[in-house]
Amino acid sequence: MLTKEQLAADVKAGKIDTVVVAFTDMQGRLMGKRVDGEYFVESAAHGEPTEGCNYLLTVDMDMDPVPGYAMASWERGYGDFDLLPDFKTLRLVPWLESTALVLSDVAWHDRAPVTASPRQVLRAQIERARKLGFEPMFGSELEFYLLKETFAEAHAKGYNDLTPSVPYNLDYHVLATTYDEPFIRAVRNGMKAAGIRVESSKGEAWPGQQEINFHFADALTMADNHVIYKNGIKEMAHQHGCSVTFMAKPDHRWIGSSCHVHSSLWKDSRNTFDGESETFRHYLAGHIACASELAIFLAPNINSYKRYAAGTWAPTTLAWGHDNRTCGFRIVGHGQHLRTETRIPGADVNPYLTFAALLAAGLHGIEQKLELPPAFTGNAYESDVQRFPHALRDAITELEKGKMARQAFGDDVVDHYLNYARTEQAQFDKVVTGYERERLFERG
Repeated sequence: MLTKEQLAADVKAGKIDTVVVAFTDMQGRLMGKRVDGEYFVESAAHGEPTEGCNYLLTVDMDMDPVPGYAMASWERGYGDFDLLPDFKTLRLVPWLESTALVLSDVAWHDRAPVTASPRQVLRAQIERARKLGFEPMFGSELEFYLLKETFAEAHAKGYNDLTPSVPYNLDYHVLATTYDEPFIRAVRNGMKAAGIRVESSKGEAWPGQQEINFHFADALTMADNHVIYKNGIKEMAHQHGCSVTFMAKPDHRWIGSSCHVHSSLWKDSRNTFDGESETFRHYLAGHIACASELAIFLAPNINSYKRYAAGTWAPTTLAWGHDNRTCGFRIVGHGQHLRTETRIPGADVNPYLTFAALLAAGLHGIEQKLELPPAFTGNAYESDVQRFPHALRDAITELEKGKMARQAFGDDVVDHYLNYARTEQAQFDKVVTGYERERLFERG
């Protein structure tokens, strides 16, 4: 990590000439500008914001402006908002030449927060937790597919018939992961040099599927690390002549890629979940009670729901159990390491929104003293436990009829992300898919 003083010295010495000033959009992507190092030291380092068009929090994946958002529109002229650097996130980017990066909070020109921006949504829930005396601690485990084609080659092929890095299931295989080690090692070392604490890497449960794990941290730091890693590994894949994808389900024949989220609440540097405490039980009960209402924050895309299939390591129910991977909520660790592992999110999530949703649900459980149902044993896939929504359309309905999310986030945030989800559904409903052509072109 860099201090402002170290940055200034490195810029003066010619070691750094570029500072990426970035924030996270609704889709979880880093957006921003590359600022000349000298100019950044002269301006932003002394409190001057970087500006960005406010349409960036109202666009779809194709960067097309979408109507229906209160914060920005053609009628309001699509003006600017401010990017206020959080200098706690300032770091060197080792895989980019002479480059540093700083994440920013999004604010209006009067410095009032843009409440619907993902980092601000999470900040609000962290402050809510702190008022109750808790420090939320989170960890996210991102799975991805490593493919031999470059991003340009994958695009040229229409993202069809892509080649996994290893042609067989490499779950925990040391030999198979050795074939990918030049790239994966570069990622581990690059992230570590960027200030993100690496724990391990391993092969996952399908050809080419990988996972790199990082040490848990406070909720905001973990979300920051998540988006830096996700953006950085794509940059490094481009440099290494390959590609990675974090789609929840890249192919209907493949296992989906998850983002298992571990969380706990700490007080006075101690984990309050120790011994499956009352706090733990209410927190987990909140997750179970609110997961369906908050589904679009846990599974934000049409493709997210293709992952939920029995016997594929992705959960289908809201069951909880001890070290049971068939459950939506798996309890792992002991004593001070006890935590909930939420297995519902896929690798396509925006971590700020996912962490905020889980935190809001857990705090709701604590505040309302919700009772935790008995732990599930056995195969939750074949149980009658309540199912998680299995389509974005159903998730939209759950949020529309719910009340907890509006109480936790406010109407402006809920309406903003409902508009996002409705837009995603409406756009998909207009598309003719390969599935339809393959079944109906000749035989229909």
